[in-house]
Amino acid sequence: MTAPMRRMKVRLGDLLVDKKLISEAQLQEALAEQKRSGRKIGQVLIENGYIQEELMLQTLSAQLKVPYVDISTFELNPELVRRLPETAARRYRSLVLKETPDGLLVAMGDPTDIFGYDEIARILKQPVLLAMARESDLLQNIDRMYQQGDQLQTLASEVGRELSDNTFDLEKLIAISDQSDAPVVRLIQSVFESAVSANASDIHIEPGEDSLRIRRRIDGVLHEQVVDDKRITNAMVSRLKLMAEADISERRLPQDGRFSVNVKNKRIDVRLSTINTQHGESVVMRLLDHGSAVRQLEQLGMPDELRSSFHQIIHKPHGLILVTGPTGSGKTTTLYAALNELNTPQKKIITIEDPVEYRLPRLNQVQVNNKIGLSFARVLRTSLRLDPDIILIGEMRDQETGEIGLRAALTGHLVMSTLHTNDAISSASRLIDMGLEGYLVASSVQAILAQRLIRRVCPNCSSVAPPDSNELAWLHSHAGESLDTGNFSRGDGCNNCNHTGYQGRIGVYELLVMEEELAEALRRNDQQAFQRAAQAQPGYRPLVLNALDYACRGITTIGEVMRLSGWVE
Repeated sequence: MTAPMRRMKVRLGDLLVDKKLISEAQLQEALAEQKRSGRKIGQVLIENGYIQEELMLQTLSAQLKVPYVDISTFELNPELVRRLPETAARRYRSLVLKETPDGLLVAMGDPTDIFGYDEIARILKQPVLLAMARESDLLQNIDRMYQQGDQLQTLASEVGRELSDNTFDLEKLIAISDQSDAPVVRLIQSVFESAVSANASDIHIEPGEDSLRIRRRIDGVLHEQVVDDKRITNAMVSRLKLMAEADISERRLPQDGRFSVNVKNKRIDVRLSTINTQHGESVVMRLLDHGSAVRQLEQLGMPDELRSSFHQIIHKPHGLILVTGPTGSGKTTTLYAALNELNTPQKKIITIEDPVEYRLPRLNQVQVNNKIGLSFARVLRTSLRLDPDIILIGEMRDQETGEIGLRAALTGHLVMSTLHTNDAISSASRLIDMGLEGYLVASSVQAILAQRLIRRVCPNCSSVAPPDSNELAWLHSHAGESLDTGNFSRGDGCNNCNHTGYQGRIGVYELLVMEEELAEALRRNDQQAFQRAAQAQPGYRPLVLNALDYACRGITTIGEVMRLSGWVE
């Protein structure tokens, strides 16, 4: 079966002209460009817009009698894939797909590459059956399949060979800290590149008894890799602490630090926290991409009516606007979208943050530093003497910061800040629990926006998924019997979403506008009356019901909405 494929030689350009898919003039122009650039003729034809890649591949597939495979939906076996070394896979744009009775099925971006076919067959030492696939899909999955496994383990082993179980040569590490080819530096670089490629928000480095776990938080969920060599832990942690200017001689106490790295042409700010565990120091790093653009309010996914109300509120001349939610729920992104809307030459805007997560021109952005006494409260006091119109406080952390912020909102400033609370209704009570006076909260707060991020169904593998009995019971308890369940969906899992069924996240919001009845309940510190008045407010809709709208439209799953609601089976 393999011999006919090896003998078949196809001139791609002539084939496409014969099929009348491109003109002779287009072919000659592409050949001239190929001669100048050295790129393959197919790539030139696609990039010049002469033919769609899908059509070209299907035509070539039919001519060669080679199956065309959509790699994005093909479940790859990591062990099988790695039978072909990474260098060969990248050189010949190829992946081993599966093992058949007749040999190994291998997808190639260019199945007419006879030399590449011969070399792959020689390396695999088995009969090779060819398939073809989009080159972009092959490259994406080569990155995914090899970088997450072989490269990390190889680098880890290289570091492990240089270190004994109980010793760490600190002087040597300092001496080689600027050498990009040092194994420990390259290992750290690999970890960061893998995280940035996957759009991870956090990296967790967790030593175990005999191994090291490296976990990445992607779309709010942790994904784990295990390295079978615990000896590298001290090397990695010490190098990272050096980069963060932390005390590498202190391993018993928790430490914090920060540094910046350039990864894949991006500048990433890293917040590092360490704590000593039973098996060694554990590290968590929050990744902040300053190259990511500040979004517009229209890009956040707010429902039109809610966005219109929020838009009106942020344009008020004074008052306090709170955005609430747990860590990683997108609060800062929402606040900066609001600041982007308000950022004009006529407005003086000061932000006080820890750390500064986005950069906007014209804003005066201050990063707090508790080590030198530059706290939120101290910077906020100073900011009020700098004639601001708008102040962003990164977080209402304590009574002192809260009191200054509330009084600033009462004296002609628009103040924006965040709180770590579960919903909009409980946020006002949280301020009072911090020791702030109810009358101050009632007089200054204009609105409270609560938000979460829920995962989107992967568009590449989405399918209709009617709710099961458990989900139906939950739906009926929250939305009644009349809910149309015909458009619910789920992701079946594919390579694009790492077989999770989800890809990306979308914001879910609830907005509570402070009205007289709510303010009066706060002045009396009557939390039950405040809750009743909030739930009766026209236009107020809880987070869960807004998330359910996304599920009804097939954007997310019922399971995600149930997770948001705290449902436990």
